[in-house]
Amino acid sequence: MGLGVASRVSALRVALVVPLQGPAGLFGPSCEAISELAVRELNDTGGILGREVTLEVVDGGAPPAQVASAVRRLVDAGEIDAVTGWHISSVRNALAPVLADRVPYVYTSLYEGGESRSGIYCSGEIPRVQIQPALRWLRDNCGARTWFVAGDDYVWPRGSASAIRRYARELDLQIVGEAFVGLGSGDMARLVRRVETSVCDGVLMLFVGQDAVRFNRQFAARGLHEQMLRFSPLMEENMLLASGAEATRNLFASAAYFRSLVTADAMDLLGRYVHLHGPAAPPLNNAAESCYEGLHTFAELARRAGTPDLRALNAAIDGVAYDGPRGTVEFHGQQAAQHVHLAAAHGCDFDPITRL
Repeated sequence: MGLGVASRVSALRVALVVPLQGPAGLFGPSCEAISELAVRELNDTGGILGREVTLEVVDGGAPPAQVASAVRRLVDAGEIDAVTGWHISSVRNALAPVLADRVPYVYTSLYEGGESRSGIYCSGEIPRVQIQPALRWLRDNCGARTWFVAGDDYVWPRGSASAIRRYARELDLQIVGEAFVGLGSGDMARLVRRVETSVCDGVLMLFVGQDAVRFNRQFAARGLHEQMLRFSPLMEENMLLASGAEATRNLFASAAYFRSLVTADAMDLLGRYVHLHGPAAPPLNNAAESCYEGLHTFAELARRAGTPDLRALNAAIDGVAYDGPRGTVEFHGQQAAQHVHLAAAHGCDFDPITRL
């Protein structure tokens, strides 16, 4: 079914909150491009509940209070019916009170876990399934037992570091140091020197976008990429490209999606993406693909509830499941469960190693 039905009723308007500036701005274009594909696919099959889906892009890379103000204006004016997109946890925390009991909110980013506020549906990865099993694999296969935790100074890195300390006790690992720097403004040269003087097998990186790029470059400039490994739950193809192939040696990442995954659904998505935008399209990556997941999560949830009404969605979210580029995604309460993969950086792309 095409839009013959959907065009006769009011559009279902979704605010897509993605970073267009700041450290994460380098993958904002990819988020917009894949979201355009998701909307086209939904509308080609009748939209959501017979309603055409339209997007209103909001810059999620602005200061959190500014993002919240922009979304509040849209909600107050009745111009949006739902919110989704990849953005940092500080932005999520600013949006939550604005959206509470008003419109549904599908948060697509990996995050520190524990979100339980009504109307927020989290389709991204959490540390228990993304970081803990990766640390176990790197311990057993690479001998990495001592770690330095380094990241940006805000909600996600701080919350993840707290979880990592628990995992270290469970896995008999040692955390020899922790350091957090200002988001978008940290002194990476100083931080890398601190890592260099520590005695560790690896660095667990909790940086966003361009901050990770700057850390990778400084790390390689000191020759540390030859001496110790790095692992990050937030490392995608744009960040590899910006870091440079030499700076990605001995770098591992875990995610529910990599562009290089060799599964039928993942390869089909890449083919459809390139067909729509051409071979020069912004690189498809985990952060961007999460936006595709967010729109399909909202579609499946609304179809299950039979309405986009928030109260009905809250009642229907537990058990929502669908198959897509990440395989099967199933919600347990407000949090999605999904398979996570570990990959090694190979130049400017990833080689998936194992499913965790």
